[in-house]
Amino acid sequence: MRVTKRTNIAIRVLMYCGVNSGKLVKKSEIAECCNASENHLAQVINQLSQLGFLTTQRGRNGGMNLARGMDKIQIGEVFRALEYDMPLTECFADADNTCPLVDACRLRQALTDAAEAFYAHLDEICLDSLVCGNQMLFDIMEPKPCNLPSVTPVTNAPTLQ
Repeated sequence: MRVTKRTNIAIRVLMYCGVNSGKLVKKSEIAECCNASENHLAQVINQLSQLGFLTTQRGRNGGMNLARGMDKIQIGEVFRALEYDMPLTECFADADNTCPLVDACRLRQALTDAAEAFYAHLDEICLDSLVCGNQMLFDIMEPKPCNLPSVTPVTNAPTLQ
């Protein structure tokens, strides 16, 4: 099974929001930290918002945060919401299926069972288990303060008269 880029980015977004819980985070922050384009992020954020994983606030002071506690976001639920309609193989795509073996193939059921086991395992994992106590993740995902050089006032400067 292969995870799509959309789902991979969605999990990064949720982890970033988890690390930075208690404040609105901006799309640009996530893009920089998670190495993703803002355009692609906008699509993922919109979908996560529609699915009830994020709340968003528009405007200059806007941003996003988690719509529910990290312990209430099951990774399997996120994967199902984003991946479930993606066919594993051609025979799962009813419209585009040209496989002549579909009626006799036992692999299809085996793949269905394997996918369900995959999702069931991810159902046991909540966002908090990916974020809480993961100091390395915090080190990567916490916004860094600007490192601007400090300006020191000039003393003993000649005055203009």
